[in-house]
Amino acid sequence: MRRSGMKPDKFTFPSILRACASMVSLEQGKQVHACIIKTESEPNIVLESALVDMYVKCGTIENARQVFDKMPERNVVSWTAIIAGYGRHGDSKEVFILFEQMQQLGLKPNYVTLLAILNACSHAGLVDEAWHYFESIHRDYHIKPRVEHYSCMVDLLGRAGRLDEAHEFINKMPLKPHAAIWGTLLGACRMHGNIELGKIAAEHLFNLDSQNAGKYVVLSNIYAAAGRWEDVAKVRKLMKDRGVKKEPGCSWIEYRKRIHLFVVGDRSHPQSEEIYATVETLIRKIKEAGYVPEINFMLHEVEDELKEKYLSYHSEKLAVAFGIINTPPGTPIRIVKNLRVCGDCHTAIKFISNTAEREIILRDSNRFHHFKDGACSCGDYW
Repeated sequence: MRRSGMKPDKFTFPSILRACASMVSLEQGKQVHACIIKTESEPNIVLESALVDMYVKCGTIENARQVFDKMPERNVVSWTAIIAGYGRHGDSKEVFILFEQMQQLGLKPNYVTLLAILNACSHAGLVDEAWHYFESIHRDYHIKPRVEHYSCMVDLLGRAGRLDEAHEFINKMPLKPHAAIWGTLLGACRMHGNIELGKIAAEHLFNLDSQNAGKYVVLSNIYAAAGRWEDVAKVRKLMKDRGVKKEPGCSWIEYRKRIHLFVVGDRSHPQSEEIYATVETLIRKIKEAGYVPEINFMLHEVEDELKEKYLSYHSEKLAVAFGIINTPPGTPIRIVKNLRVCGDCHTAIKFISNTAEREIILRDSNRFHHFKDGACSCGDYW
């Protein structure tokens, strides 16, 4: 476009930034930002809000805040972008501070802003606060709660282990619960090992969305965690009979303008020999520091020794090893996972961040995890 002599208009850059955000391509996003600085002379609230959103989704909340603070004018979209950003990055305290500041300036939140507040409460386990904000949606802001708000409350109650309360909440909803709500409850049943309620959620879910492979896998994992291998086999047969294919878990990392993608046990990467050697070294070091492999996350009927071996080669660990090999010591490592991060990998990466003296920023399907000095920003609540 630029080579042909055409100049970007006010719609071009926001579209490119959205693409960078969806790919979690921070380096490309920074280059676009530099290009904007060179070409844009007038403040543009749409463009600046898109920049905030891009930096949030690429894992640099600090850069997002810098852009936000420099904006000469902000609207509800701008405020919502930064509020949602802090929520996804696990800083609920800053979420509430910004929300109050926004209202003090006379701006009314919209349904997306309030959804961001509920999400922040869910990620932090703030049940009482979430109920307060949920009830305020209609009472204080005269907005009719949408199905997304109800889904967020189910997620909150489920994470907190209040599964019966979540189920009752679904049954009393004035709106018809869609597949995502039952899927959220099913995920909570997996987290807390509630087989019977998980079966109920799965039955509703399969009636609404019989081709969603992820939910079959969650139900299978509930049975596997309980050692009910016959039920695991039944779920897998049901998937096969219905032609449902599982989405493989994968992790990727951007390096030198290329995306390097890994799946469990993957040896196709040109550096695989060095990557696997690095993983083994890391595992040995973190075991010395107190790490114990959580083999309950290896949901296959094999010997414990094999389970531990398979866990070592999960895609998250391979991506971390690649980052350690290829990036300068002391620099952050940024990883993306297409599914929820494995519990064992979460524990292992906390140890690795300490032993390797690296900050590791991992974005999974739910939120960001900032691992540093042996701890995670989620506080082990995700």
